[in-house]
Amino acid sequence: MSYLCLPRKHVVASWHYFEQKEELNRPYSGNILHNRNRLSVCVVVRSQLIGTGNSDPGYPLSDLKLGSKVRGICFYAVTAFHTIFLFVLMLLAHPFVLLFDRHRRRFHHFIAKTWATLTVAPFVKIKYEGLENLPPPDIPAVYVSDHQSFLDIYTLLTIGGSFKFISKTSIFLYPIIGWAMFLMGAIPLKRMDSRSQLECLKQCMNLTVKGASVFFFPEGTRSKDGKLGAFKKCAFSVAAKTKVPVVPITLKGTGKIMPPGMESILNLGCVKVVIHKPIQGSDPEVLCNEARKQFQMSLIANDGISTAASSV
Repeated sequence: MSYLCLPRKHVVASWHYFEQKEELNRPYSGNILHNRNRLSVCVVVRSQLIGTGNSDPGYPLSDLKLGSKVRGICFYAVTAFHTIFLFVLMLLAHPFVLLFDRHRRRFHHFIAKTWATLTVAPFVKIKYEGLENLPPPDIPAVYVSDHQSFLDIYTLLTIGGSFKFISKTSIFLYPIIGWAMFLMGAIPLKRMDSRSQLECLKQCMNLTVKGASVFFFPEGTRSKDGKLGAFKKCAFSVAAKTKVPVVPITLKGTGKIMPPGMESILNLGCVKVVIHKPIQGSDPEVLCNEARKQFQMSLIANDGISTAASSV
């Protein structure tokens, strides 16, 4: 057992160690209290070091957590293996893509779909609902989705749409992954920079006019608790000004499989992708509210199913 005495006028903290004798069962030891007039504060701290010396950790790692960590390592090993070879193929084809399909870059998106599918398929089962709601490949659109996990990008790429993601500029510096995003024509954005935001909107409108589609996460960042955050109207402004449809896509389950801030683990689970009917209009506010309503209804329905299943 140990005691920590903190003097008011001194910064140094001194530890006093005593053997556990019977006299220490009394409230205070005389050896400590002889300087009572000089010490105004005495904090008694009970040492727990004997308990921590056991082989069992204080917070034991469950089999589930251990399995999730192992799956996470395997997940990134698989994605790295496929990335190297597919990126080389993308790089070799890039001059021809710029020459014949500069704006949509369908070949690059086919490579990205292949990469995402090969990575996700061994670990996560994805179910799709509403694939018939996807616009034809030659029709530009603004896609919007809720954002819960790093796994969202992989999931969305498996759909196979030739859309351009809006991404932080720092992501483009990542080896291979960032370079591949650059080749695919992803649009860079500096957060909290109004000039960059304006340039991003101009690029999005220019791409949609030329037949390409763009993809936004209207919440701006990943949800920490799975709840739908406030929507930014950038995506809906682009759709309203260019007269292209907005296609809402709800992702269910990605946040539980790879929680935000815990990208090193991969839990067991199934992902559901719900593609809603496209909405069109000339008022960004109306488009934003309608899309948000579809997300809320879909997520609430999912929560109801989960609650009923857990009660059974």
